[in-house]
Amino acid sequence: MSYGYSQQLAERNRTANGKLLGVALGRVCIRYDIPVTTVAKTLKVTRATVYNWFAGTHAPHIKYSDKIKELIEKYRG
Repeated sequence: MSYGYSQQLAERNRTANGKLLGVALGRVCIRYDIPVTTVAKTLKVTRATVYNWFAGTHAPHIKYSDKIKELIEKYRG
């Protein structure tokens, strides 16, 4: 995990509800080592927002749903 994903974040993501879109995005980003900064810039949100999505503590606003789904598919390759 060269982009600084802590063990704590990885654990919170792993135990969070995988049906949540932000958690699903987090699992892909952690697995494929996609930087949070890249996701945040792409979606025009803060890195803290992305970390909260990854951890499942906050859900992305519906206006981000389509773009997040696109990113998940893109990053999965």
